[in-house]
Amino acid sequence: MEFIDLKAQYHALKSEIDQNINRVLEDTNFIIGKQVEEFEEKLAAYVGIKYAIGCSSGTDALQLIYMAHGIGRGDAVFCPDMTFVASVEPAFMLGAEPVFCDIDKDTYNISPDSLERQIKAVIAKGALKPKAVVAVDFIGNPADYDRLREITDKYELLLIEDAAQGTGASYKGRKCGSLGDIGATSFFPSKPLGCYGDGGAVFTDSEETRDLLKSLRVHGKGSSKYDNIRVGMNARLDTLQAAVMLPKLAVLDEEITRRQEIAARYDEALKDRFVIPFISKNTVSSYAQYALLAEDQTHRDEVRTKLQEEGIPTIVYYPNPMHCMKVFADCFMGDELFENTVDYADRTFSIPFSAYLTEEDQERIIDVLLKISG
Repeated sequence: MEFIDLKAQYHALKSEIDQNINRVLEDTNFIIGKQVEEFEEKLAAYVGIKYAIGCSSGTDALQLIYMAHGIGRGDAVFCPDMTFVASVEPAFMLGAEPVFCDIDKDTYNISPDSLERQIKAVIAKGALKPKAVVAVDFIGNPADYDRLREITDKYELLLIEDAAQGTGASYKGRKCGSLGDIGATSFFPSKPLGCYGDGGAVFTDSEETRDLLKSLRVHGKGSSKYDNIRVGMNARLDTLQAAVMLPKLAVLDEEITRRQEIAARYDEALKDRFVIPFISKNTVSSYAQYALLAEDQTHRDEVRTKLQEEGIPTIVYYPNPMHCMKVFADCFMGDELFENTVDYADRTFSIPFSAYLTEEDQERIIDVLLKISG
């Protein structure tokens, strides 16, 4: 059984994907070809933002944002304690310091209360300058942007949306990627909108920022790539990847609808045995993962072992909070205990999920889970 059935998606879209790939091969314009521009325009329209700038990965999308906004040495970048390292790794590389915040116990997104405590703690210490907040739409569930906007406006901070897992999700009628001052996403193959390698994009309404990002993604180019006017990076989106994603983008809303139906079946069957995903009012999750909480770490590990014995794969997103990572051991932690994050990391596990999960496979997964948890 596949954890995420990318093969089924490919077979459903095979004709369109193969045709697009063949066109790129015939054109031999493999870097920033016409399909990249077409994809950027259609993606921006889908997200509801003026500009989408394709790039080489979700990590590079975030690095481009940090570079475009001059984030570096002496700056504090606040982010949830439960995320993938890429959310803050580029800022750390540029000399900024990540400041971790506990997560909300229901949504698993950054806790606004913890965020404000950490901002106040950084200001009180005086060693770092609060500069930006990275809100992660964790496992496809939008963060609380109304509360976050109040806080970032109050302290004059940049609000960055890390929508790497949230493409296709929405918050009060607005698509993820459009909810911060600037946004980033990833097209890693397992994402709700994935390519066949690495890829990413930055979202902005600013023409000036768009032009800067387009320069930065090609070695800081000016009038050409041989006219370098700033330090940049090699972060272009391959034409083949854009060609692969165009058919996927066209059916993304249909897939999001199927994800809701599949999640609802899981919810109804498993709600009395595990903690099922909590989706905030007026939001739509992309369900990048379907994550359950077991009773404790021991129970979680027992369930995963028994599922494995039945040929059902599981994954833990993620086993280690950021504040426990060796690489961040010397970073400012304030007085936070990260209790919600630690509890989540100990209990979480994700089960097979995609828009192409068959009812037969889903029923088998449910039957096994009910049997081993009874």
